[in-house]
Amino acid sequence: MIFQYFNSDSGSRAKTMRDTFMYRTFYVALALAVATPGASAFAAPADMVLFNGKVLTVDKAFSVRSAVAVKDGKIVAVGGPELLKRFAEAKRIDLTGRTLMPGFIDTHLHLFGLAHRAIEPDKAKSIVEIQQMVAAKAKALGPGEWINGYGWDEALLAEKRVPTRADLDAAAPDNPVILTRAGSHSSVSNSMALKLAGIDASTPEPDGGVIERGPNNEPTGIIRERSDLVARLVPPDTKEQMRPSYVARLKWLLSLGITTLMEAFTSIDDEPIGKGGLDRSKQGGPASGLHSWAEFRAIYSEMGAELPRMISYIAWPGVERLKAFPYKTGYGDDRLKLGPIGESPYDGGFTGPTAYTKEDYKGMPGFRGKTFYSQDTAREIVTTAGALGWQVGIHAIGDQAIEDMAKVYDDALKAHPQKDHRWFLSHFTMIPSVATMKMMAANGTWAAAQPNFLYNLEGRYEQTLDGYRLQHNNPVALPLRYGVKMAFGSDNLPIGPMVGLYTAITRKGADGKVFGADEAVSR
Repeated sequence: MIFQYFNSDSGSRAKTMRDTFMYRTFYVALALAVATPGASAFAAPADMVLFNGKVLTVDKAFSVRSAVAVKDGKIVAVGGPELLKRFAEAKRIDLTGRTLMPGFIDTHLHLFGLAHRAIEPDKAKSIVEIQQMVAAKAKALGPGEWINGYGWDEALLAEKRVPTRADLDAAAPDNPVILTRAGSHSSVSNSMALKLAGIDASTPEPDGGVIERGPNNEPTGIIRERSDLVARLVPPDTKEQMRPSYVARLKWLLSLGITTLMEAFTSIDDEPIGKGGLDRSKQGGPASGLHSWAEFRAIYSEMGAELPRMISYIAWPGVERLKAFPYKTGYGDDRLKLGPIGESPYDGGFTGPTAYTKEDYKGMPGFRGKTFYSQDTAREIVTTAGALGWQVGIHAIGDQAIEDMAKVYDDALKAHPQKDHRWFLSHFTMIPSVATMKMMAANGTWAAAQPNFLYNLEGRYEQTLDGYRLQHNNPVALPLRYGVKMAFGSDNLPIGPMVGLYTAITRKGADGKVFGADEAVSR
């Protein structure tokens, strides 16, 4: 297990959510084994004792102790000052009153490295600052070079609006630019990028996506759910160029208390041909390197002990390639393992907005979002993966998407029952029917949710949802009441558990408004 410990003295009374939670942090790496009081493991010697703290044991009573003894990375005893006498030869670490607790597991996170052509719009506080970043990068790279970046969020920008092609044109008229919104469901491109992608007033709506338009049907630069139309043109850095930024990002997660992550998009494209890999001679293009299971194996084989543990979702590669891949969920070691087939989105999200809903979007008669593939394809993904021994974790955000996928899971599990399969729906953003929640509970289907969405997408929900479905967006308490097991993650909005915990506990959006107070849960 990986523990973290915090200063207990927070100084002056916190006024904001971030003030409340942001303590100075320290970490101690331990292995995934916990010995309960009275266990025979207590007789084992120890090589380290952490003492004089508030140790949260997370047993049924949430007992608080003061000391932990560790041997070879495993906990052998939890107790009080007596552990110092029992393990007198062990190295001692004085917690000086700080709180020691298990590290956080983020069940849905996307790692992004920083390419040489990338800016960091997530750090900008205004569109003007984004323009300055773009202009500086254009000057550094020279005319004609692509510029990209990830993480802008209109709710956090001073102008309180999305950036447009006109904004980017003013900053870099001679460079193609594409900047992806936080969450990755939308992007903004400038005129040169749109021209290179062949997108103009006459371009039809793409399957599964939306090209936003202004006067005379001209694209505004915003593309929802199909950013690949432009992003595919951006020349990739080599994996050797990108690796240092990925390693730095992984180490940064430890500073947030995240000691295990589930990377929600990893491919098997770079595996050997005949063992699940993509035949580049037929497909064209360079090997992806980034976000491949092969690349993460390379990183963790070199320095896994210095990084948080990782479990990798594998994006659906198709029936034949998955059958050819020789491994399945659980393959790997203590630092890096294969997780589920997922996230492989069935529908879109509310940053699109293309989440697939049972009723029309607020103010959009006849529009209920979109799915990216049919229910027949969904059944093919789930039944094939399940039959090959994989865990399954498909993206489903809208209430109709959740009900569709829960039924696909139900059919597959009835046809081929499995013990402790831990299949789950990624996101579970809207409240489905009671019948669906009861079915999920009966099947042991989990919900891997992101309560922080309520905080960071508050404005989107108010624009697109109303009534009961607005109040119960990102539900927690009600699904738990019907027996649906829940796990939390961030999906990068933002990375870090504290926003999600704050929102799950308070049900407050960024402006302090409470949504569905009966969905709140305790710490």
